Amino acid sequence: MAEQSNKVSLIKTSNSNELTQAVTAVNEKGQVVDKQVACERPLTLYLNWQPIVTLMTLGAKPESLALGYLKNQGFVSDVSQLQSVIVDWEVNSAAVMTEENTEHLQEKLSEKTVTSGCGQGTVYGGFMDGVDEIKLQAPAIKQSTIYSLLRNLSAFNDTYKSAGGVHGCGICQSDQILSFVEDVGRHNAVDTLAGDMWLANQAGGDKIFYTTGRLTSEMVIKVAKMGIPVLLSRSGVTQMGLELAQQLGITMIARAKGRHFLIYNGSETIEFDGVNL
Repeated sequence: MAEQSNKVSLIKTSNSNELTQAVTAVNEKGQVVDKQVACERPLTLYLNWQPIVTLMTLGAKPESLALGYLKNQGFVSDVSQLQSVIVDWEVNSAAVMTEENTEHLQEKLSEKTVTSGCGQGTVYGGFMDGVDEIKLQAPAIKQSTIYSLLRNLSAFNDTYKSAGGVHGCGICQSDQILSFVEDVGRHNAVDTLAGDMWLANQAGGDKIFYTTGRLTSEMVIKVAKMGIPVLLSRSGVTQMGLELAQQLGITMIARAKGRHFLIYNGSETIEFDGVNL
């Protein structure tokens, strides 16, 4: 699929806030030290001026977060019908305007499930729509490529390095990081990247999705909807996340840090060429 940009208008009516804030703390020696903490602020999403949800977010890319969330939850589906995204930090809101029929909103909003997601914790009716039709084909990956990718990822996580308290997610191709986003919740980060990919009409079949967070069912579904067949995580997996990865054909690699990783699904796609690296 060719990659091309959509002409939706992204509008900010007030400037975004800082991602970290300077504070003081007292260490174990009783000394006052200067530190940074990650900022956390509410962002209420509106679709055609109807309130949908309030997310707690770092606020790095609110336009993409709003679009990715609404798409992943099944509230919007046609990127060509998008008109604008209006972000106003003075009232902590992001309003998405679309020409799509949104008469189904009340029905979808009435069907919600509390999830294991940090920073969100709820999915709505329509989230599972189309999942049964997804079947991904994971490409072959060299062990040495995984090691190289993990080394390259160490250059990111700027907010985490300065303040902690956030998760990071990245879209990768081979051992290169194409885009990287941090947020207070891993689901906010994946939704932000989903929004970017949706706007750019990017194909996911040759991509690897990296996250610092655990691979739950919700994370697997969102990445599958992005068409990405390889999941790489610094954290662990859940039983339902693993079962969905097996069902959808996703190569699932977790506990990946330094020279260690565990392949929970898709080991046949990994070429072990780097044992002595």
